[in-house]
Amino acid sequence: MANKYREIPTKEQEEIEQEIVVDQTTDQTTEKSSKPRKKGVLGKGLSAVFSGTFLTNDKTLKHLPFIIFLAFIAILYIANGYYADDKIREVNKISNQLKELRSEYISTKSDLMFASKQSEVAKAAEKLGLKEPVVPPIKIKVDSIQLYKAGK
Repeated sequence: MANKYREIPTKEQEEIEQEIVVDQTTDQTTEKSSKPRKKGVLGKGLSAVFSGTFLTNDKTLKHLPFIIFLAFIAILYIANGYYADDKIREVNKISNQLKELRSEYISTKSDLMFASKQSEVAKAAEKLGLKEPVVPPIKIKVDSIQLYKAGK
């Protein structure tokens, strides 16, 4: 259902509204172009730095030691970053070497454990002409008191 109370604009009203809109837009563009654009503090500062005029200013010369100090601190900060990067690379290199040495230690230890088994020692001794005894060793018992008396 259509809205009964809605006003239907006529052609005359539309033309008037368009003229008002056109007048407002032309007024805004003329106002913007007629006013010179203001530079902000940042814009003035950057233009002074890029043109080099800030070096002739008395305030700059007054604060020159502080500016040099800040530049020195910035250089130290950058140098510290490079130093830290070098140390991190060195630590990574040493940790990789440690891993390699640890794996070498483990493999050498396992080889030693294998070579020191009784069966492996017997095989190596057999090549030299030695044989493993079949008879178990005999325990010799000596009475220390009799040995002491016999020695006198």
